[in-house]
Amino acid sequence: MKILFIHQNFPGQFKHLAPLLASKGHQCVALTLRVKEVITWHNVRVQPYELPQRTGQNVHPWLLDLDSKVTRAEACYRAALKLKEAGFSPDLILAHPGWGEAMFLRDAWPEARLALYCELYHHAEYPHLKFDPEFDKSDPETEILRMRLKNLNNHLHFPWAHAGISPTRFQADTFPGEFRDKITVCHDGIDTISAAPDPGARLSIDGVCDVTREDEVITFVNRNLEPYRGYHIFMRALPQLLMERPNAKVLIVGGDEVSYGAKPPGGQTWKQMFIDEVRGQIPDADWASVHFLGRIPYDQFLQLLQVSRVHVYLTYPFVLSWSLLEAMSCEAAIVASDTSPVREVIRHDDTGRLVDFFDSAALVSEVCQLLDNEETRKRLGQNARKFARERYDLRSICLPRQLEWVSAVMETDLLSN
Repeated sequence: MKILFIHQNFPGQFKHLAPLLASKGHQCVALTLRVKEVITWHNVRVQPYELPQRTGQNVHPWLLDLDSKVTRAEACYRAALKLKEAGFSPDLILAHPGWGEAMFLRDAWPEARLALYCELYHHAEYPHLKFDPEFDKSDPETEILRMRLKNLNNHLHFPWAHAGISPTRFQADTFPGEFRDKITVCHDGIDTISAAPDPGARLSIDGVCDVTREDEVITFVNRNLEPYRGYHIFMRALPQLLMERPNAKVLIVGGDEVSYGAKPPGGQTWKQMFIDEVRGQIPDADWASVHFLGRIPYDQFLQLLQVSRVHVYLTYPFVLSWSLLEAMSCEAAIVASDTSPVREVIRHDDTGRLVDFFDSAALVSEVCQLLDNEETRKRLGQNARKFARERYDLRSICLPRQLEWVSAVMETDLLSN
């Protein structure tokens, strides 16, 4: 079978599935903006496509998102035509539609099956919007209209797609009923062999930290430090947390950019804004125990989780982070926000502890309780790992289900497209 992968940052969520399909003898090709020349990656031929030069034009602000997606869709379509001219006609197109790239691909290959990675459908009501009024300054009367236009990209893909896959039920359930019925819930998968507890773990970063499981380590991880992932809540909890835990070492992972939501005002970074907000409440001796690690290599990330005594995870009602499941797989004792995507994996006092997203005092209380109770930490961590292995293990659960999904997309005669 010939399979075409579409992802702006390939491999992205196809990191494990694409090599597996290639290893089974399928001819796999990927189109992406991530590379500048053709490469072979795990037997997948990865080819670049280029965005055209665009002259400035007046576009309504609500249409900027769609405009960028149509630009990518056209560029990807033209790259697809070149593939077609070279003799490549996929039986199956596996695409992340989030950047618009797959919008016109069945115009190039009408007979191909199209299956989408369904990450999120945007809603204009609480809690998807207005969850955190401090940072949501949108006009409620027009936000519904703007969200409708933001979802145009999804709706331009739906009629052409035969099936979808979504990593969590929360994410799948954001999609409208007429397409939700086509979506299979299956996570990308966690390598629970690599992400595993290690009693002898040590995280040593020159000039920053050198910690083991003997240290009272509190960890917090974001791709980027920003409100969508509760960075502001965690920082506001720090003064009290450090006051109550003078021996704690707080390790914070995350970049300075913005992955989700609005940019910070005045060209600042969210990271520095909330450092500035709380720094005056924290004595220098306590602040010396707080370490911002930036973005770290994956092996160090796993060591961080393995030495963590309590791991804190906060998020808006949004896409669930892989890092939470990896922390569970490492047997971390977790304190997490009581928000809908998190409740799918964290059961209070079973696989972790849940607190109201906005309640910094409750966050401090739960963290301190766990730090004081080794037996509870052990129980929660073991339950968390068991849950992760039984439902999200890459090799035994998720990849086999993904292969079944691919087969079903190709074999069923009930598809209407």
